[in-house]
Amino acid sequence: MRSLAAVASLLVAHSQAQCSSSITPTNGIQPSVASGYSAAVIATGLTDPRSLEFDSADNLLVLEAGKGVSSHVLDDGDGTCISVKSSKDLISDEGLDHGIALSKDGATLYVSDSDKVYAYTYDAKAGTVGDDRKTVVFGMQGADHVTRTLLIPEFVENMMVVSRGSTRNIDDLALDEDTGVSQVRAFDLSSVPDGGYNYTTSGTRLGWGLRNEVGIAEGPDGGIWGVENSADQLNRSGVDVHATNPGEELNWLGYLNGTTVAQQGSNFGYPTCFSVWDVSVLPDPGNLTTGMQFALDSDVDCSNYTSSRLVFHPHTAPLDIKFNDSGSTAWVSFHGSWNSPDPVGYHVGYVNFENGQPTAPSTSNDALTVILANQDNSKCPDGCFRPAGIRFDKKGRLLVASDASGEIYVVQRTTADTNSTSGNATQSGGGGSPTTSGAASSPSTGTAALVEVGSTVMGAGLIGLFAMMIGLV
Repeated sequence: MRSLAAVASLLVAHSQAQCSSSITPTNGIQPSVASGYSAAVIATGLTDPRSLEFDSADNLLVLEAGKGVSSHVLDDGDGTCISVKSSKDLISDEGLDHGIALSKDGATLYVSDSDKVYAYTYDAKAGTVGDDRKTVVFGMQGADHVTRTLLIPEFVENMMVVSRGSTRNIDDLALDEDTGVSQVRAFDLSSVPDGGYNYTTSGTRLGWGLRNEVGIAEGPDGGIWGVENSADQLNRSGVDVHATNPGEELNWLGYLNGTTVAQQGSNFGYPTCFSVWDVSVLPDPGNLTTGMQFALDSDVDCSNYTSSRLVFHPHTAPLDIKFNDSGSTAWVSFHGSWNSPDPVGYHVGYVNFENGQPTAPSTSNDALTVILANQDNSKCPDGCFRPAGIRFDKKGRLLVASDASGEIYVVQRTTADTNSTSGNATQSGGGGSPTTSGAASSPSTGTAALVEVGSTVMGAGLIGLFAMMIGLV
């Protein structure tokens, strides 16, 4: 009898062998994938795909920046054998640039441009939106960071979370909480006023002093989490420290269910204080260590600000975060640096969670396990895989949008032993690229996992049935 792991690998190989829809990556080079996982391109030719959503009919909705929203019917041959059966434009609007979300009942589609959040009635079966577009939130206009991420939480009813970034690298407007700049707020969808909510004066503030909290997600206990793009070109006390500081951030923003925590609504420091990644280059470091906050002037005290829960390598630009079904991992896409001498980021990985919190301490600089990355970042940002939005499907596979290349990838787990991929493909030292022979360890989620990205598990009995059907045992 073959081992469970061997059967799993053979089943995946068989599925891929039967796949007749293999697509060559736009740039001709398949990204590296960590051992124990497989990945494939399932769509190309999209216009700057930024965010992904599935409707109740399992159509894939894609927010294409500068174009609008497209809808795609997928032909699912299992594993990574997925192709697009048909596509159509759902919303044509060149102003839309990032945010997309569906109401819990699937009947309302929300999208955003740099100033407003809009609502459309939506029919998943017909694949149509209504003509009566309504404004839900307004008053977010500004330059530089123009994405307005949208989240419909599962643990509370009739709420929408909206993030708004700064208008420049170091933005003094963020010093005043009444400006609404560099904040994350939540709005009650059951009582939207005529004309919508004014972002600067309405809603529940989950956090401020957040430079550009592009990725927003709901954790396994209803906690709201964000990943932040921190500042560029920093100097501390006249010393250039920007190459390895500040760290990008994973921030815990509290709850919307009435549970009170100190983090909720608090000031996370920007533009006064930033997260330490590499303390060795900071002048007058004192007792600073990774994960703590430092100011540009070493005499400024940062102790009154809320620190991030984890930090990631500087300039890697996290854009999205999604939790698997069990809440044991938070997956993050890193869009990558735009001006670093040595490009960093351009990968997708996960952080282990337990009891609603990361298992790594806040002082860690190796909490991220990289799963999908470029073989050569020197071709970035324009000629490589550049991940933006991510989304789990119902089978627990992870879909990844690559905006620079106009692609969508699917990633799945291929090993039965969830601890079998130990190695060194972590983010420390700038986000190394995983290979098929050495990859990072992944979380243990129990037994008999055939394909697991998210918490999808195929039991041993079903594996045995499939194996007998195709003659593997």
